[in-house]
Amino acid sequence: MQPRTAALVGVAGGAGTTRLAVETAAALARDGASAAVFDAAFATQGLAQYVDGRIDTDATDLLVDPDAEAADARHDLAPDAPGEVAAYPAFAPFARIADAKAPAAAERLDARLDDLGAAHDFVLVDTPPVAANQAVAAVTSADRNAAVLPRGDRGVDSLQRARGRLADVGTEFDLAVANRTADARPDADHAIPEHAETGVPEVPAALAGDGEFTAALVALAESLFETEVAVDLEEASLLDAARQTLS
Repeated sequence: MQPRTAALVGVAGGAGTTRLAVETAAALARDGASAAVFDAAFATQGLAQYVDGRIDTDATDLLVDPDAEAADARHDLAPDAPGEVAAYPAFAPFARIADAKAPAAAERLDARLDDLGAAHDFVLVDTPPVAANQAVAAVTSADRNAAVLPRGDRGVDSLQRARGRLADVGTEFDLAVANRTADARPDADHAIPEHAETGVPEVPAALAGDGEFTAALVALAESLFETEVAVDLEEASLLDAARQTLS
């Protein structure tokens, strides 16, 4: 069965997991797919920075309140895209974050991913290092798990610890992604170069880009979800080179 949900797990703080999730969703949306990003990184709440306007119902509400409607937590990040980039951000006070990390709330994540999978073609979970209940729930509920490594030795060392934690909960990483670097280390399946725009973009860069950054994201999306993403890249050889990381 084709995987449709994936946890992108930052193996260390500052790995850039939030933007990687948004841009991967944008690469899929560029080909007409409906892609969602669910924010399980409650402490940083980085996905909320991509959302314009008021956030009332958020991702923590969906875990704390069984009756909360997922549609109320949805925010479209690219309304003019061929497909959809739907964000479900966390934006909550400390007390509700604590409630959302409780075991009973985290157990609801599996059902919420099923709901989002029924509403979207693909779902990416922005997942913090596996040290809290909602992160454990993400990696044990998603169809695929991808480790997101910060560049340098810190990423490699953190990956080994993260692999041990996933083994402890009975799962593993399917892919390792070296983020913000052009060179994939031997223990990484993909390398995503750093984009020239390093802050939160007004719209995801992968919706219109045609360089190495977009090519690498397309290759990651294809590998993560075992699918083909048809995009018109000006330099097609870049996409071919990115796909070679899979061979």
